[in-house]
Amino acid sequence: MKKITLTPILLAVAILLGACSTVPRTTAQLEQTRVDFAAAQNNPNIARFAPSEMQQAGVAMTEANAASNQDDSAEKIDRLAAIAQQRIAVAQQVATQRAVAADAARGARERDEIRIDQRVNEADQARNNAAQAQLAAQAAANTAEADRQRLAAQRMTQDAQAHAAQLQAQLDDLQAKQTARGMVITLGDVLFGTDQARLTPDGMRTAQKLADVLQQNPLRSVLVEGFTDSTGNTPHNQELSERRASAVRDALTGMGIAGDRVATRGYGPAFPVAANDSSTNRQLNRRVEIVLSDDTGKISQR
Repeated sequence: MKKITLTPILLAVAILLGACSTVPRTTAQLEQTRVDFAAAQNNPNIARFAPSEMQQAGVAMTEANAASNQDDSAEKIDRLAAIAQQRIAVAQQVATQRAVAADAARGARERDEIRIDQRVNEADQARNNAAQAQLAAQAAANTAEADRQRLAAQRMTQDAQAHAAQLQAQLDDLQAKQTARGMVITLGDVLFGTDQARLTPDGMRTAQKLADVLQQNPLRSVLVEGFTDSTGNTPHNQELSERRASAVRDALTGMGIAGDRVATRGYGPAFPVAANDSSTNRQLNRRVEIVLSDDTGKISQR
């Protein structure tokens, strides 16, 4: 048999051709998918909230890379890359939704903690008042005057506790929420006529409940604040927010509440409580908030 020998130049060409034949096939879509996958891997929200979805995206990415390494057709590579892109998008969407839900849950916990702290402080104050009343009664236990004072203190404590319990029950009925500014009662958009400042029958019943609270707590006052969503023109929204706040004030004064105990403000679309990106969220922004003062009539301004 004749022995075949390769010159150094031919050997180098053969090696180069062999190396070129092993370069993986790639496409623009596969390259973009690799970039998207790397970005998703570096997204801490995806790692925290969508690990399972990201794992599925990784499997699809592996299949697309394998097709590239095996020099499969561009059509197959693009099809597998598209599947990987879809799963990457799913992981991103799931991570975003779960992150928003986690933020909302954290906010709810913080609000609950504020309410609990408020009630604990009120309970501590009530216990302190009761303890002081008891000490005063015990110090004068040997005299008729001491007995009278003790009974009077007990009645005052009981009356105060009963009044506080009644006020809390009324505020719970109004779905009032404790905030940094004090107790806030929210009248939703459904308690007014559509795009109007007229209270519906349900809105008037809510106003009557608030009037009862003010009549039974003559040292307290309220600030009525009107808000709208961001649709429509600004002058109209501002006017509507002011008219709705005034409608609540007029209802309260018509129920016997002195006008100097009811202040109003209109803010239009300012201070939204939700993004104006859906009909549900816009309805949340169309509202009237009523801030109840403390026992001295003080209300924290925005």
